[in-house]
Amino acid sequence: MNRARLPAAALAAALTLLVSACATETSATRRMPTYEEAATNPFVPANYRAAEALLAQLQGKVPTGHPLIVATVVNIDALERSSTFGRLVSEQVSARFAKAGHRMVEMKFSNNVYMKRDQGEMMLTRELRDIAATHDAQAVIVGTYGESSDFIFVNLKVIQPHTNVALAVHDYVLPVDGTTRTLLRNAR
Repeated sequence: MNRARLPAAALAAALTLLVSACATETSATRRMPTYEEAATNPFVPANYRAAEALLAQLQGKVPTGHPLIVATVVNIDALERSSTFGRLVSEQVSARFAKAGHRMVEMKFSNNVYMKRDQGEMMLTRELRDIAATHDAQAVIVGTYGESSDFIFVNLKVIQPHTNVALAVHDYVLPVDGTTRTLLRNAR
């Protein structure tokens, strides 16, 4: 009877040793990012350049000092959903507009308040137009993103709320890398 248990016990010990060796190797070989690498990460500068492209198009159309509203950038295939990626893009674009002298009104509510589809076109909802009027907002920054296996395609627009006219538009593409993949996973 002891002889029958010996091979099973040896197999269990060998498997335990093998699994623990793999776990140790994985955690020991994973290199942590440095502050220098974080400072040179291209995600934030790419979003700042997109905001600067919008600002350049707005010269003379929207005076600084007047309020603007920034909406959360949403998934183009599900307008009621965003992600950490979309929320960060919105925050970074808003920061660049604020730095340029615009008064930014941040609205933190569900994404379905921002835009709706009208025969395939994106339109501001009545709720957002009303909020823009309440805050005397001269424009609303909206955006969408779409994912492929290798890239994220981002579209940003500055919309005049009472006419739905786009005052500025900018498209840009980011790679799907370790950072953006993680940010896209946290969809809400």
